[in-house]
Amino acid sequence: MAKDKTPSDVSKMIKDNNVKLVDYKFTDLLGTWQHFTTTLSEYNDDVFADGLGFDGSSIRGWKVINASDMLVIPDAATAWIDIFNTEPTLSLICTIVDPITREPYDRDPRGVAEKAEAYLKSTGIGDTAFFGPEAEFFIFDEARFNYTGNACFHQVDSAEGHWNSGREEFPYLGYKVRAKEGYFPVPPMDTLQDIRNEMSLELEKAGIPVDKQHHEVATAGQAEIDVRFAPLKRMADSMQYYKYIIRNVAKRHNKTVTFMPKPLFGDNGSGMHTHISIWKDDKPLFAGNGYAGLSETALFFIGGILHHAPALTCLTNPTTNSYKRLVPGFEAPVNLAYSARNRSAAIRIPTYSASPKAKRIEFRTPDASANPYLAFSAMLLAGLDGVQNRIDPGDPLDKNLYELPPEELAEIASVPDSLRGAIEALQADHQFLLRGDVFNADFIANWIDMKQKEYDALRLRPHPYEFTMYYDV
Repeated sequence: MAKDKTPSDVSKMIKDNNVKLVDYKFTDLLGTWQHFTTTLSEYNDDVFADGLGFDGSSIRGWKVINASDMLVIPDAATAWIDIFNTEPTLSLICTIVDPITREPYDRDPRGVAEKAEAYLKSTGIGDTAFFGPEAEFFIFDEARFNYTGNACFHQVDSAEGHWNSGREEFPYLGYKVRAKEGYFPVPPMDTLQDIRNEMSLELEKAGIPVDKQHHEVATAGQAEIDVRFAPLKRMADSMQYYKYIIRNVAKRHNKTVTFMPKPLFGDNGSGMHTHISIWKDDKPLFAGNGYAGLSETALFFIGGILHHAPALTCLTNPTTNSYKRLVPGFEAPVNLAYSARNRSAAIRIPTYSASPKAKRIEFRTPDASANPYLAFSAMLLAGLDGVQNRIDPGDPLDKNLYELPPEELAEIASVPDSLRGAIEALQADHQFLLRGDVFNADFIANWIDMKQKEYDALRLRPHPYEFTMYYDV
């Protein structure tokens, strides 16, 4: 998505591509795209200033029955020809505002991201926050699940899953990916190279530059497609297009994609390692003469992330399933430490390049079930709080944290081990999110209420494995 598109550029796109329909997309509180579509009779350049009205009363997390009339304000910079519609359709991402006051709706995630970027500038610390997420996901052949009062089941499958090593395939040729051995195999072991290539090329056609794509560690089609870093809001927009394009390319091939953090037992889950850097006047602020070539600003930023990480997880790892990935001693970094090159630390300082422009931190705890607008904004606010209050991140830990003896490990703080723990952490620590009115008290209270209901929904239901453990008690 070119950031410099104007309304007149969009009108030219409509003419050049014989567009017949315009699709207006916006994000609900939990991070899922919603949309409505108009014909060209409802479109003109004024829509970028005046917006279009809609009923917001049924959008998840909004609950605005008494003030449900809202406006979508489309952003010309996000214009894209939606290739998954039969008729030529222009797609636009929108921010939500009140139709009377014209103020941003405080539960609109994209509006939160806009306020986060404005707050960064107001601090004088920097003017641009760059984010580079590495989202992982599974490409399955099938996903089935159901829950009733007396029964439940789930089943996901992939032809390359190691459990299919005895399946009749007429003929069976082998080439199944063993558990935890899916990192970088070539075809024919890697059966999804062409699909990932297609996903990557469609992302680039949409204006989202791709760094690399590859099979990930787990069996059964785990994948990663990395995109080039971008400013906060633009990257969150790109992540919404990213999920949409990847899911729909998979559907072309009669496959299904999930960003669920832990869909398989006994193999790696899917994270979203997130690279962050702050710039001012086109100069990187994280490069310096400190540990791993970091500046004092970068080290204090790390201090803020580590200090607020338990509360952050309620936004960066917002599902009950997230905490089946965040398990000490397994694949996810749960220990709140930082290190150069060490991937067992929650924050890593990449060392691929000595260039000051490449200097960044990598927060490895988040997963892609997060709403990117909210997660990126919260990470930024936590880091800025570290800079403003000069929060010392402590000494780096260059040991393998997965192999530390229990007495040493007990001295290192860790993220919560459940969504309930994350909720409690956010309840106790959210003042940093209220700076600049990026989030507000109503938003936090509403988010906590939604997350508690999700936690309760799982807590109240019998789990299938409980029958294995307890049926004969």
